[in-house]
Amino acid sequence: MAASSADSPDSGTRINKYISETGICSRREADTLVELGAVLINGRVARMGDRVTPEDQIKVRGKPLRQKPRPVYLAYNKPVGITCTTERDVTGNIVDAISYRERVFPIGRLDKPSEGLIFMTNNGDIVNKILRAGNAHEKEYVVTVNKNIDANFLKKMASGVPILDTVTQPCKIKQLSSDSFNIVLTQGLNRQIRRMAEFLGYQVTRLKRVRIMNIRLDDLKAGQWRELSESEVAQIESLLVGSSKTAEASLPPRDKSQREKPREKAAHDKKPTPPKPKTGKSSPWDTSTFRRKS
Repeated sequence: MAASSADSPDSGTRINKYISETGICSRREADTLVELGAVLINGRVARMGDRVTPEDQIKVRGKPLRQKPRPVYLAYNKPVGITCTTERDVTGNIVDAISYRERVFPIGRLDKPSEGLIFMTNNGDIVNKILRAGNAHEKEYVVTVNKNIDANFLKKMASGVPILDTVTQPCKIKQLSSDSFNIVLTQGLNRQIRRMAEFLGYQVTRLKRVRIMNIRLDDLKAGQWRELSESEVAQIESLLVGSSKTAEASLPPRDKSQREKPREKAAHDKKPTPPKPKTGKSSPWDTSTFRRKS
């Protein structure tokens, strides 16, 4: 049998993640089960941080843990009024709305007044790879506002708008009618499009997501869902190659390069060390600035 983290800390999958991937609970709930001593790994009580492999025998509350289920990827056309939460006590939660036979959760969110395409899955590994802004995976929206838009509005939206103590990344935008536009983002800030429009003096009256990466809403009606095809999933996986699921990917490329510059500068632009003065004579150098005295 494979060793747990007590013997091999860098191998296998963390016990909370391993349990959650079977679909019986979330990682947080799995942590609670471990803390309560309700999880056994090869007959011993599991500890927080233990790692396991498929060869290990895992029991939860005395019952063998079933194998990790097949990956599920759904495209769902979320109607207005549905809340993107897995909390079942919330009226109109997305889990009850979709009523899928297996435990699935949304990748990202659309706020309650918004509608359109959202992915549902049981594969937690791809969530951040899709959502992190630095991975540059596109999400496309059709937006209607409360008054006519002009070229100045489009230019400002495309170049970046200050919201939430940052400036939004440049994006693609195209006018569709006097009061509507198509916008493509790689970010996913909280209520981003609504906040961007509000900053420029507009109110969003309708917001619909029509595409995520290579998947379009197409003919999927409000409230309907479908399983992604094998070819669609394969294309998503190919687009995710090289994508990071860590917080580093939240930084846009220009910010990453800026973070690297100080380290490069430190290696090449060190201040010169002044020569040591001869004994008995004052130094011709100002040691506070390492410049020759005038």
